[in-house]
Amino acid sequence: MLHGKKIVVVMPAYHAEKTLAACHAAIPHDIVDDVLLVDDASDDATVAVARSLGIRTHRHPANRGYGGNQKTCYALALDAGADIVVMLHPDYQYEPKLITAMAAMLASGVYDVVIGSRILGNTAIAGGMPRYKYVFNRALTAIENLLIGSKLSEFHSGYRAFSRAVLETLPLAVNSDDFVFDNQMLVQAHAFGQRIGEISCPTKYFPEASEINFRRSVVYGFGVLRVAMTYRLWKWGLAKPKLFSTDAGDRLAAVRAADAS
Repeated sequence: MLHGKKIVVVMPAYHAEKTLAACHAAIPHDIVDDVLLVDDASDDATVAVARSLGIRTHRHPANRGYGGNQKTCYALALDAGADIVVMLHPDYQYEPKLITAMAAMLASGVYDVVIGSRILGNTAIAGGMPRYKYVFNRALTAIENLLIGSKLSEFHSGYRAFSRAVLETLPLAVNSDDFVFDNQMLVQAHAFGQRIGEISCPTKYFPEASEINFRRSVVYGFGVLRVAMTYRLWKWGLAKPKLFSTDAGDRLAAVRAADAS
């Protein structure tokens, strides 16, 4: 705990058997109260490794996608009484030791959302990020900042921390089950007036780390632009997308979106 806040780390997993143990060992367990892993129907030993490490594990019987996995992660974390939820990919691409700093930024009450940015500190290329992905990242982030009126260093990091109130407020149930879920969630947080902070996070790319291919990256990129344009139309009063709905039923659905059995 930090400042009396219960901290839960959630790990959306898919084919993470080779990296999970090392990633889990690097988590600062002195301040983390619980670790939850959701396996998205992997056909490797991810679940067995997780259970051998004593991680509370939930397995989807069928693949729901990266966004669908996160919906289950957050539902389980809220059920577990989390005050602060940190999403950490089990592929060990992000530095788990930064969980303490990210959680502290929320526990202090200064921020509602914290992003581990690969761009701050200029470590992305040095960590092995493919140059085309770096260029896409910078270009998409610049366009999004312009369209939604934010000043984030990047929208595309998978390393995030959220307060309980954020997860109970955002209409996450209407979000995509695919990779664009991450982007939708940040734009929603901005739309709902949540305070978003960033921290510099070194990252590393290696063969065992998960990575979407070029085609999926292009699909993701168009999805990101669609989200930004949807936000702009909503701000202009020209559209009423569910993505930015303030209906209480949507917020309740976000909490119970996935089967947390």
